[in-house]
Amino acid sequence: MKLSRRYLLHLAVGAAALPAAARGGWAQTYPSRPVRLIVGLAPGSSLDILARLMGQWLTERLGQPFVIENRPGAGTNIATEAVVKAAPDGYTLLMVSPGNAINATLYDKLNFNFIRDIAPVASIMRTPNVMLVNSSVPAKSVPEFIAYAKAHPGQLSMASGGNGTASHMAGELFKMMTGVNMVHVPYRGGGPALTDLLGGQVQLMFPGTTAAIEYIRAGTLRALAVTTATRSEVLPDVPTVGDFVPGYESSLMDGVGVPKKHATRDHR
Repeated sequence: MKLSRRYLLHLAVGAAALPAAARGGWAQTYPSRPVRLIVGLAPGSSLDILARLMGQWLTERLGQPFVIENRPGAGTNIATEAVVKAAPDGYTLLMVSPGNAINATLYDKLNFNFIRDIAPVASIMRTPNVMLVNSSVPAKSVPEFIAYAKAHPGQLSMASGGNGTASHMAGELFKMMTGVNMVHVPYRGGGPALTDLLGGQVQLMFPGTTAAIEYIRAGTLRALAVTTATRSEVLPDVPTVGDFVPGYESSLMDGVGVPKKHATRDHR
């Protein structure tokens, strides 16, 4: 995967905050054994790719394996609960995504309180989602897609990485602001959703740029727009959704958290 120099610098700066945080609360010997980095989405999603890039960097720097563990399901709730219940020793980390904030509004009964139970360690990056269609969709622009969707109400399927994920919310915001009628198809992560988008089982998705960039460059999927207020430096020729749908804006914010009881214990 070829990424911009600035992107990699942002990734390295964010990852560097992890050992810095460790030095603040843990012994200088940390880590003395492998560290688990829990991802709430399936392999191939933007969050998973970010975790693997960061895990490799930290492994090389700190001399202990940072093992990526995918626990998809329930819009990242399964992974979050696993970290909340983990031993408060700093060896189980959570990849935090927008779904962690969104889920508080979608689920009436959760076995945890994200704000109460997870302590933030590092903010890693903020990136756009991409409005992505497969080759079966004739639209070459956002206005053409809106017109096509309105001419085929309820016949188009919009994939997402799961209920409450950023790709889901970006798509629902688009539906609400444009008045198009599409069927939402949730998956257990962005990877499986992109696979079905490539295969034509679904027609539209709003994945993160990290997961989508190679498909776009290869021409196997078509990017109609990015979801941030300004264009992405990795896709400079792709307009924003807001250029055609005034006021539309959405983005991915990813980071790392630990069980909060760990932070509370170390700061008594």
